[in-house]
Amino acid sequence: MWSFLVRRLASAVLVIVGVVLLVSVLIHLVPGDPVEMMLGETAPAADRESLRRALGLDQPMLTQISKYFLQLVHLDLGESLHSQRAVVDLLAERIPATAQLAVAALLTAVLIAFPLGVVAAAYKDRMLDRFAMTLSTAGISIPNFWLGPILILFFSVQLGWFPVSGKSGLLSLILPAITLGTAMAAILARMIRASLLEVLTEQYVLTARAKGLSQFATLYSHAVPNALLPVLTLVGLQLGALLAGAVITETVFSWPGIGQLTVEAIHRRDYPVVQGCVLLISLTYVVVNTLTDIAYGIIDPRIRLD
Repeated sequence: MWSFLVRRLASAVLVIVGVVLLVSVLIHLVPGDPVEMMLGETAPAADRESLRRALGLDQPMLTQISKYFLQLVHLDLGESLHSQRAVVDLLAERIPATAQLAVAALLTAVLIAFPLGVVAAAYKDRMLDRFAMTLSTAGISIPNFWLGPILILFFSVQLGWFPVSGKSGLLSLILPAITLGTAMAAILARMIRASLLEVLTEQYVLTARAKGLSQFATLYSHAVPNALLPVLTLVGLQLGALLAGAVITETVFSWPGIGQLTVEAIHRRDYPVVQGCVLLISLTYVVVNTLTDIAYGIIDPRIRLD
């Protein structure tokens, strides 16, 4: 167990360093000057040079990146070029909103996907199966940047049931959660169906049916628990993406989360904030995937770490 955790942590550190380094190089290569965006194109050249020196932007790109990694060693993410606030504080303000949206979207996806997938597997190649798979195909095919505005136009503008955008209570969470959860539910439903169909052909399931166990009891007592492993993998990956910040959905609904902060920082060429957001996203994926691997051994007794 401990050797496994050490190996995973070592590989995680390499992945995080590689991702942050790549993003740091790419964002410096993208056209655009943070100083011009802060002062405007009509600002005097002397003022722009003075601010550039004060922010350390007059130094070579490799020097700036090296200083950033040196700060990371001391657990310092630096300060925003735009607001002069600590990046840690900016992230701390946005994490609760993203976590709230991620949990709501995940619950929405599971509540939709689990019954659809189970029903589709139990009634394979019958009307209910075709109906469930048609719904899942539609869910996968509809992009978030289209579904979000459609939901806003119908439920917010036409019916007035929910706020148009922003974070102002429980009602403002429903439409973004549905937008995020729909695509995830479609993928999960298909995965649950495929996994269940594979498990239902196993010998122990056929034996349970031969002994007189009902289809319902066989399905939920034997098949479903053993079909959860591949589903758990997908849920872990999707949860990592949700916690990292759903950029499109948060932008459409003006949801004050990590995704919206990342977009704002990219537009402003706010290098420390972009790097901090990417670092948080990388950490989220690594932690969620590691916890998913550990959960394998808890769900399935046959899986044990050397």
